[in-house]
Amino acid sequence: MEFSSKLLEKAVNEMSQLPGIGKRTALRLVLHLLKQPKEQTLFLSEALTTMRKEVKFCDSCHNISDVEICEICSNSNRNHQIICVVEDIRDVMAIENTGQFRGIYHVLGGKISPIDGVGPSQLNIISLVDKVRAGSISEIIFALSSTMEGDTTNFYIYKQIQDYAIITSTIARGISVGDELEYADEITLGRSILHRVPFENTFKSN
Repeated sequence: MEFSSKLLEKAVNEMSQLPGIGKRTALRLVLHLLKQPKEQTLFLSEALTTMRKEVKFCDSCHNISDVEICEICSNSNRNHQIICVVEDIRDVMAIENTGQFRGIYHVLGGKISPIDGVGPSQLNIISLVDKVRAGSISEIIFALSSTMEGDTTNFYIYKQIQDYAIITSTIARGISVGDELEYADEITLGRSILHRVPFENTFKSN
């Protein structure tokens, strides 16, 4: 792809680093920005720069937040004895959109995937186990995607906490095997949360 401007080429190359954005799509987006008023592009640039500099991760659940403790964890109307374990913020958003869950979350930041070089130590697992050890948790809901990596992560965490007196459950398989949580429709996902099943049942029958 030949460029008439080095500045344009640099912008396209940077834009194409985003997931799912190829060079042609990046060029289309950059040209769109050039057609907009300068102020609009500056607003976008400032929003991204401010987010990158000031965004935080909740000290309790590791969700993305503007403050040390996110709004969900600091909400006294939520049930702090029930924790829904998810992969990332997109899953928190998907479940929140269902309006069916009133507990709190724990964001792992990924899932165990040896082929990608991701092990348990690279995820927020220790802090979850510490919460269970503290004795204030009554139920852990595993809400990771129905993939081999998701199931492996669920089982690893279960083995770490199985000796503690808590309920472990997983969302019902209304979510197709292999599907990512964020792509599930809200009704199906909401029902999967409401009709969750004991986690032990998911592997004892295998």
